[in-house]
Amino acid sequence: MSNPDLSRFSINQMTVKQLSMPELVDACRDLGIGNVGLWREPVQSYGLEATAKLVRDAGLTVTTLCRGGFFTAIDPEERAGALADNRRAIDEAAALGTDTLVLVSGGLPAGSKDLHGARERIADALAELGPYAESHGVRLAIEPLHPMYASDRCVVSTLGQALDLAERFPAQQVGVTVDTYHIWWDDRAPEQIARAGAGDRIHTFQLADWTTPLPEGVLTGRGQIGDGAIDMREWKGYVEAAGYTGAIEVELFNDGLWARDGREVLAQTAARFVEHAL
Repeated sequence: MSNPDLSRFSINQMTVKQLSMPELVDACRDLGIGNVGLWREPVQSYGLEATAKLVRDAGLTVTTLCRGGFFTAIDPEERAGALADNRRAIDEAAALGTDTLVLVSGGLPAGSKDLHGARERIADALAELGPYAESHGVRLAIEPLHPMYASDRCVVSTLGQALDLAERFPAQQVGVTVDTYHIWWDDRAPEQIARAGAGDRIHTFQLADWTTPLPEGVLTGRGQIGDGAIDMREWKGYVEAAGYTGAIEVELFNDGLWARDGREVLAQTAARFVEHAL
């Protein structure tokens, strides 16, 4: 396709984490990519102010910052530390010019089997952080993760669970992340996307494919779009029917992609977006 429309395409930095911040910005500019989702660790390594200036001078829009969250600790000192870190994440998002901080909520604390209690502690944290985020022009986007991550990474496993939490708060404070990799298996997800859209709570939409067998450790199992089991256009249709018109991020954790030339991966990812999502 000549001159493909990449106006809604956003490259999540983790997809091409082998690129330095300047290399990522240069590659986006060369390929005509106008949107990028950033991660806190590389932003902090390069420098928050330096990153903000770099992307601003290149004309890039920062669609999201990943990630905040990890709210489920029981120990008061750990909880206070998590809240402080999330306030810093909100400050960073505002400095980068993005209105969306993606949240990975946290798994079960060591020795605990209390899913309900863990989810309530997430709500407690959101009650404190929501107003702070709103005052900085930032929305918190709860990301449900596939149930295989429930014990150690995220006790929020479905869009329904994410919305049950988010709907306790104003939509301008708390919404959800819709990520195909984590919800494609859930036959209730389409109706939950409609529910999220009706409440103006779809704060970001991310694509990644599901390929098997999963690698050891599973975290790096996100497949390049078009390589796996997920119909990207189907899910794009659901979010658009729900009223979402924003950027669409491709966020891949994949050792094979990370071992390749980052510019080549970025070009391929943009091409796959056009082929499988537009």
